[in-house]
Amino acid sequence: MDTYYHIARPGEGQYREKMSRFLAFAVPVADAADARDRIKEYQNAYHDARHICWAYMLGPEMSDWQLNDNGEPSGTAGKPILGQIRSHGVTDVLVVVVRYFGGIKLGTSGLISAYREAASLALDDAGSKEMHRMTDVTVEVPYISLDGVMRIIKESETEIVEQKFDLLCRLRLRMRADNSSLLIGKMSKTEGVHITVVE
Repeated sequence: MDTYYHIARPGEGQYREKMSRFLAFAVPVADAADARDRIKEYQNAYHDARHICWAYMLGPEMSDWQLNDNGEPSGTAGKPILGQIRSHGVTDVLVVVVRYFGGIKLGTSGLISAYREAASLALDDAGSKEMHRMTDVTVEVPYISLDGVMRIIKESETEIVEQKFDLLCRLRLRMRADNSSLLIGKMSKTEGVHITVVE
């Protein structure tokens, strides 16, 4: 799966049910440590709330995730939040839902519905953007043949990460994984070029 989706920007949502107030936040995260740091920030900022429940999803395959009900009955908070992340099809995202208890119990189905709705509002507000798996390659090319390689780079969505020009030029390039074979094939036809895929 070379294409996947991130949230386009941080999002927020607010939902009320029987006097309880649910504040939801969707934020981008780079990895599990980043997610844990962000969770602590929300726990500190909303230390007066009854529950601070959350779920996060990581990686293009959407296979690395965690959730937490934070004292709510098992499966009534983290699971519906995670379900909305899956439903919106985004990854590398943390959704936190802060609950201020209003004095009236919502019951299992009421809690599930409230956490699901709050998470959905934050994710709707965040939107989504298309992402692509990237491949890094190192290209060594004689200076005399550099123009041909640079032309191919300019015609494609390829980023030059590092470059060193000498009699033998060295470039580190980042390109879309689903386009890398085609671009490497084109550049390989240039005289004297040597290409290595960076693992």
